Amino acid sequence: MNRTGQAGTACASTSRPRRIGRRVLRPMAFAGLLAVAACGPAPAPESPPAAGDWQEFQGTWTATGSRDMIRLGSDRRASISHLEGTLLLSGAARPGAGFRAEAIVLTDNATGMVGRAVWTDERGDEAYSELRGEGTTTGNRIVGTFLGGTGRYAGATGGYEFAWRFVIEAEDGTVEGQSMGLKGQVRFGAPPPVPAATGTRP
Repeated sequence: MNRTGQAGTACASTSRPRRIGRRVLRPMAFAGLLAVAACGPAPAPESPPAAGDWQEFQGTWTATGSRDMIRLGSDRRASISHLEGTLLLSGAARPGAGFRAEAIVLTDNATGMVGRAVWTDERGDEAYSELRGEGTTTGNRIVGTFLGGTGRYAGATGGYEFAWRFVIEAEDGTVEGQSMGLKGQVRFGAPPPVPAATGTRP
């Protein structure tokens, strides 16, 4: 993605290479994303997850974070990104309205990207997913596959897809970006059986 914010790859960058290392996320930027989400129009109530029923959704994922990069020759780059932000979903059958979304991804502009994401709703329930994408100089499609979760997202299956663009790519490794065309579907496993009553008859 170039610094003008035009659509591009999820990983390509003109930033100079840097050694791999963990960086602290900018708290003010993350707080600003939450404030923007809170000031938007009130979403319609979501449908409660139903066992075995597919629930379709659309949405927007906005995140800020850090990226560390190394060069693998003159034209090849690899990077590790840690992103945090907000995910707002729409659709009558969406599994939830808003989530705190965190992802860690490893990207190679020659072979693509792999990563993991955690979506956390207002109750603290989490949905886990695996990310895979082109993320190369010629493609920018990312696919997420649900791996289950906690609480009402336990047993979640299905997936989603989107493209990604960076709107800020600073020299110090700070990045901000958002999804484009995020959509998917999810369903939940059958509820656990009710344990049989124990004890003696009266």
